[in-house]
Amino acid sequence: QVQLVESGGGLVQAGGSLRLSCAASGIIFSITALGWYRQAPGQQREFVAAISSGGSTNYADSVKGRFTISRDNANNTVYLQMNSLKPEDTGVYYCAAARSGSSYLLTKLSARTWGQGTQVTVSS
Repeated sequence: QVQLVESGGGLVQAGGSLRLSCAASGIIFSITALGWYRQAPGQQREFVAAISSGGSTNYADSVKGRFTISRDNANNTVYLQMNSLKPEDTGVYYCAAARSGSSYLLTKLSARTWGQGTQVTVSS
């Protein structure tokens, strides 16, 4: 059974930083692409970042230069380092696992499994 568990969310002031973690089980982590998404109240879920099994990364334009996705294959964990946070970054952040090592479908919001989400609130 595939399971993804996010952690690291919280309340932070604008300009601050947070690091989200997503621990995976039930998959061959090293050959799986992973992604991060967010959903603000009343809005649709949107793509934030993805990383392929080979380490190639993709980012939404709104977070480029501020967020960094990375992976630790030894610990089956994917991270999202978020710097220079803005109030518009507020939302529930989800991680997801792809069906392969390619992150292409993750950028289209197509994933094999989703985590339960962690809340990020950025105050102005």
